[in-house]
Parts: sequence; C-alpha cells; structure tokens
Amino acid sequence: MPEEWTVSAITRATLPVLLALTAVEIGSGLVLGTFEATLYRHPSLLVLVPVTIGTAGNLGSILASRLSTAMHLGTLSFAPTDDDLAGNALATVTLALSVFPVVGAGAWAATALTGTPDLTIWTVVAVSFAAGAALALLAVGITVTATYAAYRLRLDPDDVVIPVVTNLCDVLGVVVLFAVVQVLV
Repeated sequence: MPEEWTVSAITRATLPVLLALTAVEIGSGLVLGTFEATLYRHPSLLVLVPVTIGTAGNLGSILASRLSTAMHLGTLSFAPTDDDLAGNALATVTLALSVFPVVGAGAWAATALTGTPDLTIWTVVAVSFAAGAALALLAVGITVTATYAAYRLRLDPDDVVIPVVTNLCDVLGVVVLFAVVQVLV
C-alpha cells in the first residue's frame, strides 16, 4: 500500500488505468452497436441492457469495496482457504442469482406496460438469469484479480479496483448478454 496520500500520487496511480479503461469502454459500445438490430426487434432485451450492466457493475463494486476494506484492515488473505474471501464471493453470486430474475421480470413488465412484448416473461427471465449468473462469476474473478494486482503493485485498491471492476463489468455485461441472447432467443 502506498505511504503517500496526495492528489498527485492518486492521479499517477489512477490516470493510466482510467485511460486504458476508456479504450475498453469504446469496445463495449462497438459490441452494443452490432447487437442493435436484435435489441430493436425485442424491446424487452433493450430494457434489460442498462439494468444488467449496472447491476453487474454494482455487484462487483460491492465485492471490491469489501475486499478493499479487508485489505486495509490486514485481514485479507488470497489463500484458497480464506473463508472471508470465499464468503464474500459466494454472497455476491447468491445475490446475483436472486436479483437477476427480478430484473428480467421487471424488464418484461416495463415492456408490457408500454407496448406488446414479443418475448414471453419466461424467456426474458431466463436470459436475465443466465447472463446474471455468468456476470456474477466474472465479476468475482475480475474483482479478486484486480484486488490482488493492486496488492502486488502496492496500489491503493480504493483508487484502482472499483474503476477496473465497473468498467470491465460494463463491457462484459454487453458481451455476455449478447452471447446469452444468441443461445436462448
């Protein structure tokens, strides 16, 4: 962990990460652009995009915050037998498995209120659940990896881990949702 807590030190640590993540976000927009025709054809999926991306990023950010706090307290161990690490990862996945079906049902309901949904509620819930489960696993992996990298590079995880997790979850949210739609719809 850095000893120096100044604006310039934080900027030196964060700016390269944010510049790299900007390029990654452009890639996310390009993927979303290729997915555009499918989204217009199925409005329920269009409603699902921002909610899926946001929820995945939020789950990863919550885990990142918990791991960062544990790292600051000196209680985080990256050992496979670390019960706190495993418990936080399991809680993240469990939360995703319970939230994403509700997100899918809400997307279908919003579409039903504003028009006629062309997909069944079960299809939208299945897409949301499958994408959410995959994103939760990816978010856990990315968060643990980013936190470990921050630890190894002696960077403050508060400065770099949450931006990395939220941006990568944005990109992966689009990619995973697109992949799940290709399989299920």
